[in-house]
Amino acid sequence: MRLTDNFRSLKRKSSMNIAEIFFRDWRNLADVSFCPADAVNIFLGRNAQGKTNILEAINFVSLLRSRAGKESELIRWGQSSAIVRVKFFKAGISHELAIEISHDRRRRILLDANPIRPRELIGKLNSVLFSPEDLFMFKGSPSSRRKFLDAQISQAAPVYFLELSKYTRLVEIRNALLKRIRDGSAQSEELDLWDEQLAFVADKVISKRLVAVDKLNVLANTMQQKISAQSENLSVVYDLRGLDSRENISENFLRTLRSRRFKDIQQGSTSFGAHLDDLKFFINGHELKVFGSQGQLRTAALALKLSELQFIKSETGEYPLLLLDDVMSELDTVRRELLLEFLRREEIQTLITATDRAYFPPRSFGKFFSVKAGRIAEVDLEVMA
Repeated sequence: MRLTDNFRSLKRKSSMNIAEIFFRDWRNLADVSFCPADAVNIFLGRNAQGKTNILEAINFVSLLRSRAGKESELIRWGQSSAIVRVKFFKAGISHELAIEISHDRRRRILLDANPIRPRELIGKLNSVLFSPEDLFMFKGSPSSRRKFLDAQISQAAPVYFLELSKYTRLVEIRNALLKRIRDGSAQSEELDLWDEQLAFVADKVISKRLVAVDKLNVLANTMQQKISAQSENLSVVYDLRGLDSRENISENFLRTLRSRRFKDIQQGSTSFGAHLDDLKFFINGHELKVFGSQGQLRTAALALKLSELQFIKSETGEYPLLLLDDVMSELDTVRRELLLEFLRREEIQTLITATDRAYFPPRSFGKFFSVKAGRIAEVDLEVMA
């Protein structure tokens, strides 16, 4: 299919789909481009060939997140800069989004050739990434669960990302002031103004999280029941650490800040709030991180990712792009078939990486690509058979 034909088909669907992706010196992707199918795209190859780099780049364009400790690590060895450029349709309108990172210049983000700031990027190209690491989210740190929740809310409602960023900055300012008070270079009364601002913004952040979790509860449980053949109920609870009520959050937050002021000054940090809250998951009333079996953990992780797709669609009217990084090997045959059937039925554009062709049915429902040493090539199924 020619690129122009791909664009026409996307316009008819009037949904968010990528039409073309280009990489230059991104990880081991030296000078690579390809046009994905509207539906499922499967990238096959051995480990360390560049499959994950493809998904990482797309996720970076969506959320500015990567596995790298520093952005400069995303640049191919020996090169001075790296570029990823994505042509896509959103709400029936074509766009081009490009990010360039460099060793000696600030990151550049261009939307339709116009520079934008990082905070303006969120919500432009929505994606959901599911990787083997997500299977450990339930037993990992609270920060991993907060990131899961914050990412889906931010993509569905970009204003939330701005509020969360403001909240984080206010916590940093308050923590710095707490240390100065502890060291005798500031007075405790200086906290009054910052505490009022923090409580005001915390109300916005926490309120949106509570609404999102209420909606996620319904969506995730529906998915869990489908995947578990109606044998399991999944529930999600937002753990308000330090607050005893969902009502009058701003007032309760401010009152708690004041009651903990002496403790916070002693430790030099804010001891409660949205930056410390957590999510708890339960299967049939039992906490998943404590009592969940490996099968239940896998089923719940898959249910949550599928519910994340539904959540973003319910808020924006369009499914986000789905990125599945080497998860087919983590799912049994039944779960793989249920996942692929869901993708076929909902016509969600999906990019899947895998090492084994046997994970997929013999009849094609998308495109297959081979990935070898940073090279990507579309593969004819007749040749692969």
